[in-house]
Amino acid sequence: MRKTLYIIGLSAFVFSCTPQKNVKKSTYKPKNPVTQPKTVVKTPATEKPKPQITNDRGVEFFTTNIADPTKNDNTASYGSIVSAKPGGYKVVKTYFPAVAQNFRQKYLILHYTALPDDKSIMVLTQQTVSAHYLVNNTGDNEIYQLVDENKRAYHAGISSWRSDKNLNDNSIGVEIVNMGYTTDAAGKRTFAPFSDEQVRKVAALAKDIVVRYQIPATNVLAHSDIAPTRKQDPGPMFPWKKLYDEYQIGMWYDEAAKQSIFELAQLDFQTRYNEASFIFLIQTAFQKFGYGIELSGAWDDATKKTIEAFQYHFRPQNYDGIMDAETWAILQALNQKYPVK
Repeated sequence: MRKTLYIIGLSAFVFSCTPQKNVKKSTYKPKNPVTQPKTVVKTPATEKPKPQITNDRGVEFFTTNIADPTKNDNTASYGSIVSAKPGGYKVVKTYFPAVAQNFRQKYLILHYTALPDDKSIMVLTQQTVSAHYLVNNTGDNEIYQLVDENKRAYHAGISSWRSDKNLNDNSIGVEIVNMGYTTDAAGKRTFAPFSDEQVRKVAALAKDIVVRYQIPATNVLAHSDIAPTRKQDPGPMFPWKKLYDEYQIGMWYDEAAKQSIFELAQLDFQTRYNEASFIFLIQTAFQKFGYGIELSGAWDDATKKTIEAFQYHFRPQNYDGIMDAETWAILQALNQKYPVK
C-alpha cells in the first residue's frame, strides 16, 4: 500500500516539474470589447464684448443695459459710477459690469404736501422729511429735485406693500403741492383738487421714472396704499384712472371683469356681511393685493382705514371706508388682473 502511494506521489511531482510547453493557456476574453470613451475637448465660449465705460472729464458712466430686461434686471447707470478708493490699491473695471444686478428703485410713491408751495419747499428741504421730487402748483414748467435718486429720501415712513417693508429703502418719492383736506362738523373729509398743469407734470415725471427703472404697474402707489392706517395722500382727487388711461402708468381694473363679479358680490353682502369668515375672506383679499392688513375677522378700525385707502385709489366716488359690493368686486377684479408672481 505504501509502495503504491509512493509511486502516485512521485508521478504527480514529476508531472508538475515538467515544462508545460504543450499546455494551452486559457485567457478571458469579454464577449463585447470595451470601447474607451473619447475625450471631449470643450471650446471655451467667446464672451461678448461689453460696451465701453464712458469717461467724461475723469467721471465714469455706463449707460447700456447688458442684463436681461425680462427678469427686471438692468445694468445701466443713470448717473456716474461710484467706486471705492482703497488706499494703496487700484480698483479696475476690467470685468465691469456683472449682468446679475438690477435697480434699488422698485417703487414710485405719490404724496401731497398739505401745504402751499413756499412752506412745502421749506419743510421738504430743511426738516426731517424729504422727497426726491416736488411738483409745484405755480403754473410753470419746473419740477424741483430735492434728493438724488440713488439716495434714500425720507418720505414713506413706516410702510409696507406685499413682501416689502420700509419702502424708503427701495422707492422714489414724489410730493405734489396740494392743501389736502378739510373736515366738516360731521367728520366728513373734503379733498382739494389738483390742477391740470400739476397732473401733466406728475404724469411726465412718473413716466420717465417707471420706464428707466422698469417699475411695474403694481408698484406705482399712493402713500395711503403703503401706510393706510395713518396716511390719506394723495387722496381721492388724484386722477389715478387718467394716469392709467392716458399715460399707461399704474394699475386699474377692467370694467368687464368687475361687472362679471358684481352680481355675486351683491349676494355676498346681502347674506354674509357680518360673518367673521366673510370678513376674513375680504381681509385676505386685501392682503393678497398688497395691503399690510391684519386678518382679524372683524370690521375693526384698521380694516376700515384700509378700505378707505383702497377707495381713495380705485373708487374715489365713495370713500367712506365701508365695504360694499362694488368695492368688493373691484378688489377681486384687481387681484385677477395683477396676481402676485
